[in-house]
Amino acid sequence: MTVRVKICGITSPEQALMAQRAGADALGLVIYSKSSRHVDMQRAAEIRQQIGESVLAVALLVNADRTQVEQVITEVKPDVLQFHGDETPEFCQQFNFPFIRAIRMREGLDLDAEVAAYQAPGGFLFDAWSADQYGGTGHRFDWNRLPSHRDYPLILAGGLTPQNVASAVQLVAPDMVDVSGGVESAPGIKDPVKVAEFINQAKLAAVGL
Repeated sequence: MTVRVKICGITSPEQALMAQRAGADALGLVIYSKSSRHVDMQRAAEIRQQIGESVLAVALLVNADRTQVEQVITEVKPDVLQFHGDETPEFCQQFNFPFIRAIRMREGLDLDAEVAAYQAPGGFLFDAWSADQYGGTGHRFDWNRLPSHRDYPLILAGGLTPQNVASAVQLVAPDMVDVSGGVESAPGIKDPVKVAEFINQAKLAAVGL
């Protein structure tokens, strides 16, 4: 099998170019003011211009209102939206635009019900649960909670690093792995060596699966 790699929390055009040179398949732009990796609309649009046609441009939003979502679609022109907050299925689906639904793995979560409700065309991203953060915690969850059989794209996130991504790929066999803090030297500053190592480890681990 093959696994795609998403580098999330890109904060500059230079980082976008670096990650693409390293082999990233997707780049995430966090348009959420409370994140340490936040970029505003203008900055996100500037970064978007540096993302090649073969690389997926993802705009991450957390509890944005309808007007802001429409503005992101129009001004940033992402390939896909990522709803990472408490958005309802109806809210996510109203834009007739491809989206990824992030599911934070809280205790007692009914995964089948969540998947059935959202029907996210871009797939489902599974992240660690935190009561006070909507992602980027650097924490991982028990990967064994994820289904081995599914009929949707599965994106694995939460506490991934160059040191553990191979194990994650071998255990979960995700369609994509997503990393942010695990390849940084400081919040919002991607480390080129860590980015390259993460991508290499993920891709190597998928060979033969």
